[in-house]
Amino acid sequence: MAAVIDRPNLLQRIKPVFQGFDVLLVLAIVLLAAIGLTTMYSVGFDHGTRFANHARNMLLAAGVLFIVSQVPPQRLMMLAVPIYVVGVVLLLGVEFFGIAKKGAQRWLNVGVVIQPSEIMKIAMPLMLAWWFQRREGQLTATDFLVAGLILAIPAALILKQPDLGTTLLVVASGLFVIFFAGLSWKLIIPPVVLGVVGIAVLIVMEPEWCAPGVDWQVLHEYQRQRVCTLLDPFKDPLGKGFHIIQGMIAIGSGGVWGKGFMQGTQTHLEFIPERTTDFIYAAFSEEFGLAGVIGLILAFLFLIFRGLAIAVEAPTLFTRLLAGALTLNIFVYAFVNMGMVSGILPVVGVPLPFVSYGGTAMVTMGIGLGMLLSIAKAKRLMQS
Repeated sequence: MAAVIDRPNLLQRIKPVFQGFDVLLVLAIVLLAAIGLTTMYSVGFDHGTRFANHARNMLLAAGVLFIVSQVPPQRLMMLAVPIYVVGVVLLLGVEFFGIAKKGAQRWLNVGVVIQPSEIMKIAMPLMLAWWFQRREGQLTATDFLVAGLILAIPAALILKQPDLGTTLLVVASGLFVIFFAGLSWKLIIPPVVLGVVGIAVLIVMEPEWCAPGVDWQVLHEYQRQRVCTLLDPFKDPLGKGFHIIQGMIAIGSGGVWGKGFMQGTQTHLEFIPERTTDFIYAAFSEEFGLAGVIGLILAFLFLIFRGLAIAVEAPTLFTRLLAGALTLNIFVYAFVNMGMVSGILPVVGVPLPFVSYGGTAMVTMGIGLGMLLSIAKAKRLMQS
């Protein structure tokens, strides 16, 4: 009598693909995605096809996230060195053969036009996590020096383009890994104190250092102007200071409850520059008010705390370092964007995750969150 073999149904076939997903992390991602879509429709409904394109970018990022989440951490570790090397080679290609736009040489034509610095936002934490995994149990001061060199090479190439915003993000992603790997507080506190003192001196010396014709040497002229505009945007309210002033007006005019969905006057009368990209937080604050801002910040904190919890529970040093750095990268994105729009940080062109319009940044975010889901999934499957 022939044996009857039960064939698995469709649900049984796809169940292993979703098994082990961290429900809380997925919930946080869906919540922020919903806020992003709602905001884009509200502030961009009269701005061409921004909402439709934003939704398309989110779907693309979701697809990338899902694919990356299926890659086990062991394979991610194997890919760390090749991705880093390719990223550095492409940055060198930008240096010699790059495409210049608006005074910056940041793009490279490899059949399609790409911005290699975006690759380093993922390659940097991957590479440094791989390095410290290799040196686990035998770390010396030399290992931290090597890590600093791994970080410094691409950072210098990106800064030379010039692209200060991306440089800060890449450096931050690397420093998080180095910090979590066990960098001594004795080496952390002096630069922090020096930075605080430097900021205080800059504020005191602003009238002299920001006078016309003064060259700061260490910064490009446009970077010097951004810092000086931050210190006193009302020196040039219709020029360099216009963005910051209008952003602050929009944030303040939202009040506690906001002007309402699609009702922002500063937004839709075109007073807010780049209202669907870098300055979308100002438009969000105007329409949804303090209550909406608190909700947005709580949603980001939910995602960040869940990501850090995954990092703490991760099974290997590589996954702990990578998960921690990827999570705090999101914090840096959100903090810098909100800070520059609110007038407490210089304008450096950093998008607000999930909310700002932009395909490349959205896909990069999808890759990072996919890695985070992969790490959480590996831990759950190991426990089961």
